[in-house]
Amino acid sequence: MPEAQTTGEIGEVDAVLEQIADYVVGQTTFGDTALCTAHLTMLDAIGCGILALQYPACTRHLGPLVEGTVVPHAARVPGTNYELDPVLAAFDIGSMIRWLDYNDTWLAKEWGHPSDNLGGILALCDHESRVRTTRGEPPLTVADVLTALVQAHEIQGSLALENSLNAHGFDHVLFVKIATAAVATRLLGGSKAQVVNAVSNAFIDNASLRTYRHAPNTGWRKSWAAGDATSRGVYLALMAHKGEMGYRRALTAPHWGFEDVVMGGEPVRLPETLGSYVMENVLFKVSYPAEFHAQTALEAAIRLHGQVAARLDDIEQVAIRTHESAIRIISKTGPLMNPADRDHCLQYIVAIGLLFGTLTSEHYQDAAAADPRIDRLRAKMVVEECKRYSEDYLNPQKRSIASAVQVRFTDGSATEWVEVEYPIGHPRRRDEGVPKLWEKFAANLSTHFHSAQVERILAACRSYDTLCAMSVPAFVELFVPDTTG
Repeated sequence: MPEAQTTGEIGEVDAVLEQIADYVVGQTTFGDTALCTAHLTMLDAIGCGILALQYPACTRHLGPLVEGTVVPHAARVPGTNYELDPVLAAFDIGSMIRWLDYNDTWLAKEWGHPSDNLGGILALCDHESRVRTTRGEPPLTVADVLTALVQAHEIQGSLALENSLNAHGFDHVLFVKIATAAVATRLLGGSKAQVVNAVSNAFIDNASLRTYRHAPNTGWRKSWAAGDATSRGVYLALMAHKGEMGYRRALTAPHWGFEDVVMGGEPVRLPETLGSYVMENVLFKVSYPAEFHAQTALEAAIRLHGQVAARLDDIEQVAIRTHESAIRIISKTGPLMNPADRDHCLQYIVAIGLLFGTLTSEHYQDAAAADPRIDRLRAKMVVEECKRYSEDYLNPQKRSIASAVQVRFTDGSATEWVEVEYPIGHPRRRDEGVPKLWEKFAANLSTHFHSAQVERILAACRSYDTLCAMSVPAFVELFVPDTTG
């Protein structure tokens, strides 16, 4: 395949572009902790996508843009019979994974959900494997998917550590696009120069506004934005593989570069070295499909459920202490328009925990939201920042996501403050969380597949070594609906 040279401003390639390309091409071997965590991440993300198939608001986005389209060597969409080109399949898989806000999370100056990249990685690996088979070449394996996931997590998460898109009004999914573009180019056999070309175009693509995540515009786009980003990453990788040029000064060009236009003149920063830190420390949503900044407050509310459920009419105030990011992103008062609005509202999530002692995706739907007790509780909530929580949130030695909740009653009594610093999906609680992740995966599969197929999937996925050796087409085939019973 001919390789186009980067062009643009005279001079060296931007350091960030070169560092990402060197990492993607040069480091493809990782330790057991990273790869075993990637194993869990992949299965958890697919399970979240399978669960999302229960919701018509999600499924109406899936499938070919033009009915009846036939694509040779197509990529499959798990849980469906769709066979699509890899760009569209990446959109579908990525949108399914993100739809219910239930896949993994990374929190820093920017935040995001690194397994969103699985949409692009899995679609491209399935398609590329099927192409390779026609040439008599070996297909990619699940081990290749896991390696790509580690890399994508590291790129997206490392960009998030010191670069805040949200501070400038832009959405975090740009970092998904960049990460997918990088690893997808390598999976296609691309060189370092071609990775630079793809990643530079991803930066130049710019970022979508965050407006669809905030009042008065909160809407469904936040559920398919990551699918859009990972699919665009695949598209840019395919272009780079065909020889499309890149832009060596895409970030630093005066006035017109990414740093001046998007970051307000701030330089884009990366850690000195890239490895597997992000994957090893990623946060899982183990038990509850809630925005991650609310997970600890939700756990605290659930612990208080038994003390307050019978005394709802006596509640005078619900006090919530949390970190600054939670207040800035998900603290909301006033009417909530739809499920996409509710699942990003700290007060709504705490109210559900106090009322029901649990939270599921159904609690965000219109029928559940019609319960008048929810808004009555929300109206009694006071949210304040705890400076220590905010500091520990950004402390690389802690990375806590702390919150505390107390309920006060009209007779002057109150519950104790229930504080949760690390949610169950945090690395500090990994031993506790892993068994529940497997339970979550099985439960999510059971919403869509009959019991025999669930057992086949679980049997194939439990053995890390066996799964790593499996071809990607054989792996994806596990999730094609079996109607034989």
